[in-house]
Amino acid sequence: MSDERVLAVDIGGTKMAVGIVDPNGRVESYERTETPRVDAEGLWRTLEALLDKLHTDGELIGVGVGCGGPMKWPSAEVSPLNIPGWRDFPLRDRLRERHPGLAVRVHNDAVAVAVGEHWRGAGKGSDNVLGMVVSTGVGGGLILGGRLIDGASGNAGHIGHIVVDPGGLPCTCGGRGCLEAIARGPALAAWAEAEGWRAEQPAATAKDLAADAGRGHPIAVAAMRRAGRALGIAIASATHLCDLDVVAIGGGLAQAGPLLFAPLEETFRAHARMRFARNVRVVPAALGQTAGLVGAAALIFEGGSYWNAD
Repeated sequence: MSDERVLAVDIGGTKMAVGIVDPNGRVESYERTETPRVDAEGLWRTLEALLDKLHTDGELIGVGVGCGGPMKWPSAEVSPLNIPGWRDFPLRDRLRERHPGLAVRVHNDAVAVAVGEHWRGAGKGSDNVLGMVVSTGVGGGLILGGRLIDGASGNAGHIGHIVVDPGGLPCTCGGRGCLEAIARGPALAAWAEAEGWRAEQPAATAKDLAADAGRGHPIAVAAMRRAGRALGIAIASATHLCDLDVVAIGGGLAQAGPLLFAPLEETFRAHARMRFARNVRVVPAALGQTAGLVGAAALIFEGGSYWNAD
């Protein structure tokens, strides 16, 4: 077996994770931490501390990264909506300085999930896949015809900003009624609190909300149904536009299982009326919490399919 390895990085509003990934998509070494609310250099130092903990017995051939967006692509000056400390932060250049001589490829974190699920996960063997992350934010990536679709600026697949309720809540992007404004974890918890839900601990999260929904709390159940319905509407629209085979959903909120997927499936089927859309499978990401790392590694290992820049 090849001794080639990729250093993979997954950066989102909730966590930073790093790992060493082999050519089969297996994560050999893994470290993670919560994404701190600090300034740009503090965020960079946190990432460096994680990277310092990794070791590999193989030959590193590159660094693959999934990071929250938007970003200037492929140069990867990143400005994640859910990481306010980074605005036009030169992530790719910093990693090149740290790892001279290695290829460094950076894409959106949800794109990395889509790539991972297509390469080694729920979308393996399918040519047309939408991969999604539903967590602190809501993002997506598109594989069509077996190849990653970047779009004009590298931000194709940003399903979190499909409008599902034109008169709805304000979104961090400046719009109103976006999927992300409804279904992202913090927004969902805030909605439930406004409706009278109270978590046992002060800093309520979507994880707490899902746990209460599992215990039958009516407001928590209603919140999960609200998120599921919004996701179903957005996915139906994306399916009609892109003629998909599989939609794979990862991220923290996706761990809620049927509490989220049952209303999602019901709403999707109600809105996906074209015959070609009815065969789409909407499933949890098979790679779980490592999907982003596996996809980031695939940007290096399978660049012919997933990397269309320099």
